[in-house]
Amino acid sequence: MESLIQLYKDDEESVYHTWFLHNNDRLKAFRTIRKGLLKVITEIEVGIFGNDFKGSSLEMVVTAISEQKQVFEGAAHAFYWKPKLRIPDIYENEQNKKAFGRFLKACLETTDSETVLEEIRKLDSLKIKGLGPAVANLLYFLHPTLFPPFNTAIVNGFNLLFNQKCKLGSWEAYLGMREKMLERNSFFRNLLSKDLGALAGLLFEIGSNRIIIEDNALDYLIKEKEKTEKAKKRRLKEVKEDELEENTHSEMQYHLARLGNSLGYKVWIARNDHKREWEGQKLGEFSIKNLTIFQVPPSVADTIALIDVLWLDKEEKIIAGFEVEKSTSIYSGILRLSDLSLSIQGGSCQFYLVAPEKREKEIKAQLLRPSIRSMDSQPISYLLFQDLRCDCDAMCKFGDDLTVLNKIAKTVIPKASD
Repeated sequence: MESLIQLYKDDEESVYHTWFLHNNDRLKAFRTIRKGLLKVITEIEVGIFGNDFKGSSLEMVVTAISEQKQVFEGAAHAFYWKPKLRIPDIYENEQNKKAFGRFLKACLETTDSETVLEEIRKLDSLKIKGLGPAVANLLYFLHPTLFPPFNTAIVNGFNLLFNQKCKLGSWEAYLGMREKMLERNSFFRNLLSKDLGALAGLLFEIGSNRIIIEDNALDYLIKEKEKTEKAKKRRLKEVKEDELEENTHSEMQYHLARLGNSLGYKVWIARNDHKREWEGQKLGEFSIKNLTIFQVPPSVADTIALIDVLWLDKEEKIIAGFEVEKSTSIYSGILRLSDLSLSIQGGSCQFYLVAPEKREKEIKAQLLRPSIRSMDSQPISYLLFQDLRCDCDAMCKFGDDLTVLNKIAKTVIPKASD
């Protein structure tokens, strides 16, 4: 154990350094928690504590603990009021609430460990539903040399290091763990600290598999393998989703290009998409080879050349612009179309966002933004993937010009009061 302690203390990234020695939040928490518990006790005594954890003085106390994420992340969960389970039953049950207040007051006003142990036994005898040794984290910040903190990782580390089978939810198990920790801490006091947080940090590191000992080596390797497998599956899922999105993007460009050609327009496919394919055809085969836009700065021309699909008349004047949005920002698509609109002011050009059905509400919300509506650019309509996919053939066959899109295009109209 001596070598483990030394390893723990030598590691600059261990919680010994990041939480126990050099964390101002830990030091500040002692005063904050003591002061906060005084408020909890007072509110319980005068009957204004309330019937929920959220917004209560107890929430402020436990938050001061859980904010020390190195060790106490999730410490607040045990105190959340879970109405369906009626736990922990210290919010709506007045007798339990007052008993909890008396326990806190007695522990706050003493420095004697035997007094605190007696109060723990009294509280435990009441069998208040859902109120267990998570309270020990409060005791630690009242009496750091007498009562250690308590969470899953600390318990796991304790069991591994001392070959025990301590259970998380039992006061009896906590007190047994405390006795063993006090004995070991006394033996290695010159290496650790009178404050039990130092030893608890070592157990936390072992229980979190940051410090490997013989008893947790196999568990560590198994968990690392599981993490690797999960990462592979997650990456494979992301790759498949990206591939599906790219295919759908190409499909929509294909339908728009084919429809534009059928209506007698020239088509421009975004400069970097010419080599993409759909159904064995390169999208560049539908596109003019070069896009020339006069009287605009080069940076704006470059942006316009990246718009997914443009329709042009015989003189190669742009009459319609389409931005296909999958998971990318709707807002960025709107800005690109607005750049196009502002660069060709005076022309009769239509602008469309093309997006999946699940993003329709997002499109509406973006188009109703005051900053968008105040732009001098032309209004933007939108087309849904399913409509374009289903009706493209019919529009190719029966359409005469751009107005055929009116059958499926949607426009966001603000309220008259706006």
